Amino acid sequence: MKAAWFERRGPARDVLKIGAMEDPEPGPGEVRVAIAVSGVNPSDVKGRGIRRGNAQMPFARIIPHQDGAGIIDKVGTGVAPSRVGERVWLYMSQYGRPFGTAAEYTVVPAERAVRLPAAADFSVGASLGVPAMTAHYALFSDGPVSGKSVLVHGAAGAVGFYAVQLARWGGARHVVATVSGEEQAGQAMLAGADAVIDYKRENVAERILSAAATRAGVERIIEVSFGANIAVDAAVIARGGTIAAYGSDAVPEPVLPFHAFSQKDARLRMLLIYQAPQSARETAAREINALLEVKALKHRVAARFRLDEIAAAHEAVEAGGGRGKVLVDVASS
Repeated sequence: MKAAWFERRGPARDVLKIGAMEDPEPGPGEVRVAIAVSGVNPSDVKGRGIRRGNAQMPFARIIPHQDGAGIIDKVGTGVAPSRVGERVWLYMSQYGRPFGTAAEYTVVPAERAVRLPAAADFSVGASLGVPAMTAHYALFSDGPVSGKSVLVHGAAGAVGFYAVQLARWGGARHVVATVSGEEQAGQAMLAGADAVIDYKRENVAERILSAAATRAGVERIIEVSFGANIAVDAAVIARGGTIAAYGSDAVPEPVLPFHAFSQKDARLRMLLIYQAPQSARETAAREINALLEVKALKHRVAARFRLDEIAAAHEAVEAGGGRGKVLVDVASS
């Protein structure tokens, strides 16, 4: 099969290679998927790059990318043969494993290959995985949001865009979003936010409280940059509210204002979808699929590349911009 891989960490153009490898074979409880489209996440490029604490390669050779979509063409023992031919979207394909979706075939545990509804194409399937499941887990791991006010920081980002939509679907009373510019504001409105705040131009805490239509604060905060936003979150969280933080890159070791949070009886959840209970991931997949069935989720594709252009795909993710998922077309490469 044709595949992309790296054998050491470093800049994309220095370490990513394209070539031929043996086709993988599914083991017990696994399925093999012929990949049509591979999705690139920030965590994929971070895993390839050199960062603090990741100098050691966990495997001698890594085919990157957690997300993707394609068709099951072979199953291992313990998996129903009827799954052969099933269209699927994949999540956590490379987590704890050497081979992800940047190849013509990949092998994953059967539960990580989720049936892709007929209403969704492979591009949609490859856009889900990490961002959609993270959004679902952040929103609902502490209970329903029905009737609650929800704040989504970074709502134009991959996770935030889905979080706004899922909050609306979950019956949130009011969804407030923060963004970093006019283009991003438009994306947050497209997702369904009731109010959008440009954190670079406005008094963020004051505007959040005003936009949430209650001076009591917001009851659920979905946080992409906990350390950078900690003062704002402490100011706007409602009594008994929850902050679900899935990122803190700008300030990786924040100083916690304990008194401010304790006075609100606030709950802080630091989450990573890779560490979530399997039951939570299965619930997320099931409810995401229910929305796909009726075309109730919007998706954004920022750019598409061929497998031969995988270095450029990684560079596009690193450049950021919050314009949607970067995809790699594998089947047509």
